[in-house]
Amino acid sequence: MSQRGFPSPGGLFAPLSPLLERIAFAPDLAALAVLSSTHRVQTRSGRRVSFLPPATDGLDYETRIWTRGEVATRPDNWHDFFNALVWLTFPHAKAVLNARHVEALAADATPGRSGRGHDRDAMTHFDECGVIVVASDPSLLALLRGFQWQKLFWERRLDLGRSLRCFVFGHATYEQLLQPFRGLTAKGVLYEATEDWFRRPLAAQLTDLDQRLSSELAAGDHRDPRAFHPLPLLGLPGVTPDSENPAYYADRWQFRPGRSRRGV
Repeated sequence: MSQRGFPSPGGLFAPLSPLLERIAFAPDLAALAVLSSTHRVQTRSGRRVSFLPPATDGLDYETRIWTRGEVATRPDNWHDFFNALVWLTFPHAKAVLNARHVEALAADATPGRSGRGHDRDAMTHFDECGVIVVASDPSLLALLRGFQWQKLFWERRLDLGRSLRCFVFGHATYEQLLQPFRGLTAKGVLYEATEDWFRRPLAAQLTDLDQRLSSELAAGDHRDPRAFHPLPLLGLPGVTPDSENPAYYADRWQFRPGRSRRGV
């Protein structure tokens, strides 16, 4: 627990900690207004982002952000509270996701097309449940890609602490981490980094990841929801006391085998 009382199982709330340390840990619109006053976050359309209660004028969620900069945020709602915090933590990546949603909405409205495509599905998957996994040891990422959970989480757990870090992006995942449950899984984008990168301050790491992810999203990457790498979060050391027993990782329902896939 931090000084302000927010939980951080396995350190997974670390990306939000610079913000959460400044406010009481509660889904409060007034607190978000204070935070956003010192973070000049803009959409790709040049609108200043603000977090306001939902309106009832019929404008859809993504278009409202694009045209007015207004992120519909329900009072006393953890899901929307974490969404706002992610906007303030990864502003460029969130802005690109909004721009791509608006572009996809326009394409979906084209005569002859029906339903949302893989692109919007992928963006929604990552926006809700995404995690950025960074490692200075490529062998750790290889184990993750190969679904080698026992080796990754137990046999290499000391290496995980030194050479791998998870930066949760998905606001739904943050909400779920308030009460972690068996099977909680995030959708991962995997990056390699140098050992020097791991010695940077957290703020510099977050800025670098925001820039890298936003550049990839702007280039049209990450369009297939099946390309994200599943990461069972309760396997990470420190997220649950159960993980202190090697037998915990024999649970094949939670730590499912799968075929290795090409990295992102």
